[in-house]
Amino acid sequence: MNAEIVGSRDKLINDFKTVVADAEELLKVTASAAGEQANVARSRVRESLAEAKVKLAAAEEIAVARAKEAAKATDEFVHDHPWKAIGLAASIGLIFGLLIGRR
Repeated sequence: MNAEIVGSRDKLINDFKTVVADAEELLKVTASAAGEQANVARSRVRESLAEAKVKLAAAEEIAVARAKEAAKATDEFVHDHPWKAIGLAASIGLIFGLLIGRR
């Protein structure tokens, strides 16, 4: 599952880099010529943005679903093992308190 997240994240980053590169090209082309080249560049930017929006929406849906799964699993653990959950929370709080206190 972790490899899927990393792969999706890397793909999304590459897609946004493509969008930025196309936007930069659009700016360069429109600065010197406002003819056919500008229209082609604008078209590519629109396509890239549309693809990026679709992929971002899909990634958001996946992230929300996984967050809900994690919350449900945590809730079930706390209900099944309340004393373990209290001990774990207290231990984590103690560790953070010690780390913060050292600064």
